[in-house]
Amino acid sequence: MEVLKKIFEPSMKKELPKFKIGDTVRVDVNIKEGEKERIQVFEGTVIARKGSNISETFTVRRISYGVGVERVFPIHSPNVKAIKVVRRGKVCRSKLYYLRGRVGKAAKVAELLG
Repeated sequence: MEVLKKIFEPSMKKELPKFKIGDTVRVDVNIKEGEKERIQVFEGTVIARKGSNISETFTVRRISYGVGVERVFPIHSPNVKAIKVVRRGKVCRSKLYYLRGRVGKAAKVAELLG
């Protein structure tokens, strides 16, 4: 285990925001198109977190033009430039896969006040 920590420690991000399941986050992703690079913003609700250490990922869901779009981001990926928490959500589940079957206001997560 110590050998793995020495190998992966330099590529792990030092500062990560504290975000949980149900939070609405804004993820800045680096996109390469040929030789050009640009930053694309993906904003949505965190519906899952998986893994630990270097292999940890989180899934973000949003509705785009009436269609649900989900993306899985590795937390420590060099292509994930920034993660910003927009609002905190109040949930009692570790995975919010039930939001996939909901439409409109029923697909909203209540905001955590205080």
